[in-house]
Amino acid sequence: MLDKLNVFLTIVEKGSLSAAARELGLSPATVSERLSALERFYEVSLIQRTTRSIRLTNEGRLLEEDSRRLLQDFDLIKSRLRDQNESASGVIKISAPIDFGLSRLVPMLESFTSSNENIVIDLNLTDEYEDLISKGIDLAVRYGNLSDSTLRKKLLAVNQRVVCASPEYLIKNGEPKHPSELIKHDCLAMRFGSYTEKRWDFSEDGKLFTMDLNCKKLSNSGYLIRHWCLQGKGICLKSIWDVDDDIRNGRLVEILSTYRQPTNSLQLVYPFYGRMPIRIRMLIEHISNCFTELKKNSLTATINPRLRWQKVYLTFKLLA
Repeated sequence: MLDKLNVFLTIVEKGSLSAAARELGLSPATVSERLSALERFYEVSLIQRTTRSIRLTNEGRLLEEDSRRLLQDFDLIKSRLRDQNESASGVIKISAPIDFGLSRLVPMLESFTSSNENIVIDLNLTDEYEDLISKGIDLAVRYGNLSDSTLRKKLLAVNQRVVCASPEYLIKNGEPKHPSELIKHDCLAMRFGSYTEKRWDFSEDGKLFTMDLNCKKLSNSGYLIRHWCLQGKGICLKSIWDVDDDIRNGRLVEILSTYRQPTNSLQLVYPFYGRMPIRIRMLIEHISNCFTELKKNSLTATINPRLRWQKVYLTFKLLA
């Protein structure tokens, strides 16, 4: 059954049965038969075929997602058994966003290398999406949904983007109560290549809407955006994983929380390995375990940042 699932995923990734056959070194007839056997087993149609393309059915999309997880789990089990007689050594090349990398990932990597002295970490911090295959990157941290079906992924946490500002900024400029009021404020916008995030999405009554911003400062560095926000230069939109500690300690205040946009994913992505090197598997497990601990102490209902903000505001009023 695993070989049939692998054929199915290869068809999806390559876009046709003939391309999958070339990739797997099989005849087109064999690939077609294994797909048909899979459809007979599940008693559903998985792929709709035309002369020029293929399209997944709803059942096909479900099987694609579930079979990826199944094959990843199978690879991990196989790797653990084979790794018993191997030592962990070599270089791991990693890509991660700057702000997240400095505040979250670097401590995890330091604790990992302290216990694995024969492993070398080559970390590239960038807020641009790098091509893992062409640049030889073993592992990357990514926000958002994975669009490249040739990559594998490991979910670390749910990611929520939040709008926030420093108490000093809010005392001086007032707090917007609705996203439409952001046009009256200085907003800090990220630039991704030629695209600048000058429009932010929000949700109201289950419907998404977009607001144009008055951006006085732009940067391709998420770290600098957060630094400006901490200095009271404006309002920013950041991942909760980047500003959790700042909100927790009162350096930043989340605003417009009732208009939050839907969540997405924070995940590790990596190329497909026929046999994943032990050093990479160990690092994936280490980062995943670190996140399990982080999530236990993340921003929760046990902390009410609004109370902290109200204390700051009242203190300011008394001093005034």
